[in-house]
Amino acid sequence: MDVGAAVTPRHSAPLLSVVVPAYNEVEGIAEFHARLAPVMDPLGVWEVVYVNDGSRDATLSVLIGMRDADSRIAVVNLSRNFGKEIATTAGLDHARGDAVIVIDADLQDPPEVIPELVAAWRGGFDMVYAQRRQRDGETWVKKTTASMFYRLMQGIGGLQLPRNTGDFRLMSRRVVVALLQLREQHRFMKGLFAWVGFPSQAVLYDRAPRHAGTTKWNYWKLWNLALEGITSFTVMPLKLATYMGVLVAAFAVVFGGQVILRTLLFGNPVPGYPSLMAVVLFLGGIQLMTLGVIGEYLGRVFNETKRRPLYLIERMLPSDTGAAVDRG
Repeated sequence: MDVGAAVTPRHSAPLLSVVVPAYNEVEGIAEFHARLAPVMDPLGVWEVVYVNDGSRDATLSVLIGMRDADSRIAVVNLSRNFGKEIATTAGLDHARGDAVIVIDADLQDPPEVIPELVAAWRGGFDMVYAQRRQRDGETWVKKTTASMFYRLMQGIGGLQLPRNTGDFRLMSRRVVVALLQLREQHRFMKGLFAWVGFPSQAVLYDRAPRHAGTTKWNYWKLWNLALEGITSFTVMPLKLATYMGVLVAAFAVVFGGQVILRTLLFGNPVPGYPSLMAVVLFLGGIQLMTLGVIGEYLGRVFNETKRRPLYLIERMLPSDTGAAVDRG
């Protein structure tokens, strides 16, 4: 738990915004809202911003129907699938609350935990993150690799990423304003949440199995997300490539020295083909790996220099709550 220095308690009942990125969630989005509304009603004035991230099913139609029935719903429909990290950013851009809650629509993160997040925020914390005490419905492989990733990021990334913590959290308005100043194309939101800092508090909860549908995160996508996190917040892979190059060069010097010494002492026998191929392939593999690491960083520089917008909106349907805040 990261605790800030002096914090000022908040006792008013300001607007709360909930940001929900959604991609192909037609099977469970209505149930999610049915559980969210009774949780939010006792907390005061609120809105929920659903971001449809280019869903290929009827998610958008369901969201529009839900908005017709509940004026507190805002719908941001992106022009195509941009990925969860950017969809979350789009939701934060359009949230108008004094505090903003980010939560997934699959009900693995129970909306019933939100009052605890709000209580901690009203107690003076700017960032209140939901930390998983238990992760039902996940394989031991995913749990193990997730633990290894958090350890790696804390070791080389220079960031204190809370373990067993996803995007489910509450942020004060000043945290959201600070976060939205970071407009890089390659976005690793967990790292950005940690980077902005501010007084933080953990709230423990038990993660439930997915309510409906299938997860959009396979191991290949998780691997790419891990690469985003590593390359966004550390240049350690470049340093490791340098260190490996130095080690290989030192090995080559030692190996060359012993070859010369053996030639002087015992003559020059015909070199073995297998050993020659092993050395060539080893050096070639090191070089290709190093070029790949450099290419990862160079590709990110290339994408940033194009200065394209993070996302495009096909349509935006604001909530009555958010519209009232804008008019005020």
